Formats: sequence, C-alpha cells, structure tokens
Amino acid sequence: MTTINPRLRKIGDRLVGPEQPVYVIGEIGINHNGDLQNAMALIDHAKAAGMDAVKFQKRTPEVCTPRDQWEIERDTPWGRMTYIEYRHRVEFGADEFRQIDEYCAEIGIDWFASPWDVESVEFLMAYNPKVFKVASACLTDDDLLTAMRDTGRTVILSSGMSTPAQIRHAVELLGSDQIVLLHATSTYPAPADQLNLRMIDTLNSEYPNVPIGYSGHEVGLQTTLCAVALGACMVERHITLDRSMWGSDQSASVEPEGMRRLVRDIRVIEESLGDGVKKVYPAEEAAMRKLRRVTGVVADRNAGPVQVA
Repeated sequence: MTTINPRLRKIGDRLVGPEQPVYVIGEIGINHNGDLQNAMALIDHAKAAGMDAVKFQKRTPEVCTPRDQWEIERDTPWGRMTYIEYRHRVEFGADEFRQIDEYCAEIGIDWFASPWDVESVEFLMAYNPKVFKVASACLTDDDLLTAMRDTGRTVILSSGMSTPAQIRHAVELLGSDQIVLLHATSTYPAPADQLNLRMIDTLNSEYPNVPIGYSGHEVGLQTTLCAVALGACMVERHITLDRSMWGSDQSASVEPEGMRRLVRDIRVIEESLGDGVKKVYPAEEAAMRKLRRVTGVVADRNAGPVQVA
C-alpha cells in the first residue's frame, strides 16, 4: 500500500514538497511598472532561467488604498499625480492579464498572483489559477484568506511581519492540507542578520503536515541557496529587468543573470544533498585501494574495509 506524503501539494502538473524539485517562483509583482512589455520580458527571462512560475499582484485600488492617502501627491516617472492615480497607473486589468495568461500557456510557465482584496480573488478566478498567494501584509485579513480558501486552490502563505500566533491562526483558517507556508522577512531589502533562516527548521517542526518554503527579499543569492540547503521546497524571489528601475521592490530583486544563476545553483544543491545514508561510491574505490592505510578493520561486504578506531 502506497503512503501519500501529507506534505505534498499539487500546483498544475507539479508536485511540491519534500523530495521534489524546488519550485522556483519569479515574483514580478508590480516591477513591470504598469508596462505589459516589461512584464512579457520578465516572463521570458524567468522561463529562460528555468523558473517554474512567475507571480503578479492584483489590487482593487479603492479597496486597498486608505482613503486618507488617495489625494496625496507624489512624483512618479509619469509626472506628479495623486496616490490613487498612481495605484491605477501600475495596475493591470483584464486585457493585460488575458495576454499574460495566453503567453504563459504558450511558452509553458505557470503564472499566478497575490490578490490583496476579495474582489481581486473573484477577478483572478476568471483565469482558472492553479494556486493563490497570500502576501505577508495580508496574512491577518481573515475575509481575504477565507475567499482564497473557498476557491479550493492550493494557497501559498508568506509569513513576513507576522507573530507565531498570527501565523498559527492563518494556517488554521486556511487548513494545513491546502497550503504551502513560506518563511519571510518583510524588509526591502532585508539585511542578512534579519533573515533568521533557522525559522525554516522551526516551521518544519511546528507544522509537520505543511510544506515549508522561503520568500527572500535580500540582496544576493547566497542566503536563498542556504534556505534550500535547510529544506525549503519552494523559493520565491522578486525579479526585475534592472535594479535601478523606479519602484520600491526593484532594489531587492534579481536581474536576469541572477535568475539564471539562482536556478542553476538550486538544482546543484538539490543534487548534492543526497539521502543521508553513508556509502562508499564506486568512484571512490580506486582512491581507496591506492591511498588507504589499513591497520585494523571490520569486514563490511557492502562498503569494503572500515577503519577501526
């Protein structure tokens, strides 16, 4: 009788969880700056790098923007405008997402989004998404979490800026059998001494039936790779065409060459981790015959001579 690992989740035709290839997400978010061509270029780079998915954000500006901030003016690349005008300027609508949906299907890469309000969940359902993502800022929005849960899709939950009690509440509301939980630190960019990567071990222990991943906002790739070595089965990093572009997320994002190196090195780490069972590999036998000094041994018919301490 085959036992199904309770930590496995299905995203499209992919299984995500322990002993599966790390599912790598390129978080486009609003780094496209409202320009569909930027978004398409980022999709191309993510696909070329070997990423499994790209992710966007979807907001209803009037719902997600506090009313007292609507009329505050700010300087933007498109001139001076009110904050609510800016929120609309960088927001994709039905036509843009239709083109994104068709293009991702054409080139063979998953896409999904983080809805920031219930209306955006309903909007995204028109594209039959494989998965939803809860942004860290939305972890305490019970109405939004309930709307995502009720779609029946797998839900990826980021845990930045959240207490253990808030994370526990969100997991219980969503259902541990429906989620992937990501450790995150919501600083852009996040300094190394605030990443606390050992939280991956903590979450793995605390939620034994939930796959645990990592959403990184740091500069560089080393610490994200460390998260994979610590057991993250899903990795999300913001991606950009150029970190010097306008926008609050750009500086904590990975450029095209970094995307390629990130996926390449994740795959090397996966291959190198092994199964944790010590063995003598056939390729070692020649060196063993040539170099090993034996003064006292016990026989091991599977591994050859073993040195006695």
